[in-house]
Amino acid sequence: MIRFNVPPCTGKEFDYIKKAVENQKICGDGEFTAKCNEWLENKTGAGKALLTTSCTHATELAAILANIGPGDEVIMPSYTFVSTADAFVLRGATAVFVDIRPDTMNIDEKLIEDAITDKTKAIAPVHYAGVGCEMDTIMEIATKHHLKVIEDAAQGIMSEYKGKALGTFGEFGCFSFHETKNFSMGEGGAILIRDEKDFEPAEIVREKGTNRAKFFRGQIDKYTWVEKGSSYLPSELNAAYLYAQLELAQEITDNRLKTWNLYYEGLKELKEKGLIELAFIPEYCKHNAHMFYIKAADLEERTKLIAFLKEKGILAVFHYVPLHSAPAGLVFGRFHGEDVYTTKESERLVRLPLYYNIETNQVEYIIQCIREFYGVKNG
Repeated sequence: MIRFNVPPCTGKEFDYIKKAVENQKICGDGEFTAKCNEWLENKTGAGKALLTTSCTHATELAAILANIGPGDEVIMPSYTFVSTADAFVLRGATAVFVDIRPDTMNIDEKLIEDAITDKTKAIAPVHYAGVGCEMDTIMEIATKHHLKVIEDAAQGIMSEYKGKALGTFGEFGCFSFHETKNFSMGEGGAILIRDEKDFEPAEIVREKGTNRAKFFRGQIDKYTWVEKGSSYLPSELNAAYLYAQLELAQEITDNRLKTWNLYYEGLKELKEKGLIELAFIPEYCKHNAHMFYIKAADLEERTKLIAFLKEKGILAVFHYVPLHSAPAGLVFGRFHGEDVYTTKESERLVRLPLYYNIETNQVEYIIQCIREFYGVKNG
């Protein structure tokens, strides 16, 4: 069976984990956490980056820093992972879902302004598949209506919109380092912070509401509880695993892009014949090959295709079930406007195996099988 995902491993992970153990500092914010934070700041240009225990927790931390609370509303797409909404509904806010664009599967920026009410506090764009949302328009809307922007860039590391790193447009950006992501620490994430005024509050909330970070920098002689907070620090062992991949970030990204392009070229004929649709990458977006997906005609065809590929030893999968149709979504959110594309497009999408160092002959076999399903001979 060709697996859908294999977590990345470069070879240095165990050496770095061993070093972290030898440093006798494994609980977090040690040498490797600092290295990861510094790498993220240098790579993205963010004012501050802090590793977290997950992208979910990074988004929760952003929601706290943005003062999201009961009665507030946050605008987001329904086609996203549950954590995008959870971070805000946990604070008592309502998730306001708007439709997506069928070309990029991102939030339709033209529908955001109509969803704004006097309760709207923030916009949470999701950069699906590492392809940037229309951030110029979103930031203009946010500025006009005095709204916070919290980017769900879970899939967006190494991706850019008009030359600027995803996750660095809004007040906060959130990355994921889950085992399914381009770079992994098993479970983990990071928050990017734009404005200096939020640096210290972020450290405090992340460290259980204490000023412990200032104590370790020697700025105070003891630390204490100064604000509400939680524990969002990942283990130093996880950070050590991640840093081995960040050191080879460009190599891993180039490897994934090579696979992505191989898929695209091999399936382009099916697109030209109108049998499938392929991902659309706007010319001003630099993507990271987080995933490769195709769109079948409809749900019935997708189901048959996934079953056919499984019979051929290939694990292909669908993706999100729109949140507004979920039981919790009906309670904690609402869909603004008409669901023209969210459900229809979500039911067509199939994700193909794509991971670091997947073998070229495996990709070629997957292409061959998809062409066979659609009755198109291999050239």
